[in-house]
Amino acid sequence: MSSRAVDDYLRHLTVERGLARNSLASYRRDLAIYEGWLEQRAIAGPERVSEAELSAFARYLGAERRPALAVSSVARVLSSVRGLHRFLAEEGRTPTDPAKDLRPPKLPMRLPKALPVEQVAAIIAAAGVGEEVTALRDVALLELLYATGARVSEATALNVDDLVDDEVVRLFGKGGKQRIVPVGSYARRALDAYLVRSRPVLSARGTATPALFLGVRGRRMSRQAVWQVLQDAAERAGVAASVSPHTLRHSFATHLLSGGADVRVVQELLGHASVATTQIYTLVTADTLREMYTAAHPRAR
Repeated sequence: MSSRAVDDYLRHLTVERGLARNSLASYRRDLAIYEGWLEQRAIAGPERVSEAELSAFARYLGAERRPALAVSSVARVLSSVRGLHRFLAEEGRTPTDPAKDLRPPKLPMRLPKALPVEQVAAIIAAAGVGEEVTALRDVALLELLYATGARVSEATALNVDDLVDDEVVRLFGKGGKQRIVPVGSYARRALDAYLVRSRPVLSARGTATPALFLGVRGRRMSRQAVWQVLQDAAERAGVAASVSPHTLRHSFATHLLSGGADVRVVQELLGHASVATTQIYTLVTADTLREMYTAAHPRAR
């Protein structure tokens, strides 16, 4: 059972910051680990924690906890704990913020994996194999993911009315933040074919729903169903790399930057709150340029 302090902080995140349900669930899980540790140490709630005890908690996460947590998970838990203590200090429930100097472990830089344009095209083409009703849907789905860089949760949440016109789609990102993203000609044609020839058939199999992408029983597609569509298409296309809906999002960003798009434009299209998150893709394109240079220049090696 969570303490009043944690409940109040989670309520603050919901009301004041508009955090999405999945993000809120992550905070709840992280803070449950913290509260369990406090209980084992007989500390009566986060309001009574000292800097020394927070340092001990960080050591516990990094080396003592079983099962052990990944470095990224340790960083996330400590970030949640820092947010909680900052909230308590700002609300005047603690005289100081004992977590202000708490530093998470340094994470190794992991560059997002993008597919070459040819492999993306092959996967989308492979999605069009099979029964026409589902094939048209699958092609429209993958074309839209690649054309807009949408998260899988954003794609499955789409309603037909979110296709504002032939040119743009309205996406709802983390915290319900809305953004308008252009839809390219390939995705527009695929969506038109799906809406005219496929969606009415799928819709007739279920109850009325405004959802754009429907499963075989006429209900809104789940994230797992989208993942399976992509996996099956990648296998048929002979793409050996590990592929997920997020891979298409990474490919969208990387290919835009490789084509000369401004990083701040890509930030807006992806729905990133900070341009720093988007700038990691510039490292991917720089790596690609170095590889091409090394392979092509006679004096590069």
